[in-house]
Amino acid sequence: MARMAPAAHAAGEGPVALTTRPTAPGLGAAIGAMGWVRGRYAHSAELALPTGGAQLLVNLDEDALSSTPLKGARRRTGGAALHGPYSEPAVIDPAQQRAVLWVAFRPGGVRPFLDAPVSEVRDRLVGLDDLWGTDGAVLRERLIEAMAAGGPRAGLRALETALTDRARRPTEPDPAVRLAAALLDRGTPVGEVTDRLGWTERRLARGCTEHLGLPPKRYARVRRFQRLLGQVNAGHGPPDWAFLAAHCGYHDQAHLIHEFRAFAGMTPTAYAPRSPRERNHVPLGA
Repeated sequence: MARMAPAAHAAGEGPVALTTRPTAPGLGAAIGAMGWVRGRYAHSAELALPTGGAQLLVNLDEDALSSTPLKGARRRTGGAALHGPYSEPAVIDPAQQRAVLWVAFRPGGVRPFLDAPVSEVRDRLVGLDDLWGTDGAVLRERLIEAMAAGGPRAGLRALETALTDRARRPTEPDPAVRLAAALLDRGTPVGEVTDRLGWTERRLARGCTEHLGLPPKRYARVRRFQRLLGQVNAGHGPPDWAFLAAHCGYHDQAHLIHEFRAFAGMTPTAYAPRSPRERNHVPLGA
């Protein structure tokens, strides 16, 4: 899935980034990618678009993170926090991305590190001190120490160790939910997914909300939106919105525009991401 803190386009300081896969045994099943990024940005605010996935962020520059849903109040935490699966756009501060360690979880991959179902952190920015108690409260300082001693790779190794120690259950995502997520990600109708799994719709809804954080239809809508953004940023010239509507599974162009407004807070023609690789970050102002 798309990451909350990928390589940056910076103003005044060239972007420096490291993206890797976890090396600790077992974590690869739960984590799609992790990394470190450092940079400075010309704009003062940007919109983070929903991916349906969860991310862990550690702000190494200052002990603060914040997120403001377009239809909600600003949420503030200390510098180590979990972005639960978002199903709506949120305004974030580029200044809080000047030096960040991040983890992007696979579908269902964050569940082993939480005491409650993933739905409890849906559309929320939650401090790790609230989620993990003392372990979460001291994590940022431990990572800063590791970075000072050995650089970004040492910081990422320390973060892997913290996640390994925190796992409350096997880190392999539930196989049935993982299959459901893959099918929904490809645009398979919910009814067909239940048939493939041999589940009822109620059981599918329960499994998705517990492990993915979103009900199956909402998850499918977010992932369809992400398929659309992938096509828009593929570099094939100006988007043909009517073609993309049919190609990505929308009823028509009007349906695409409605869904785009729901998940991006803007029309498709107003969408201008930070870069094609950073399609979920949309600058809002200088």
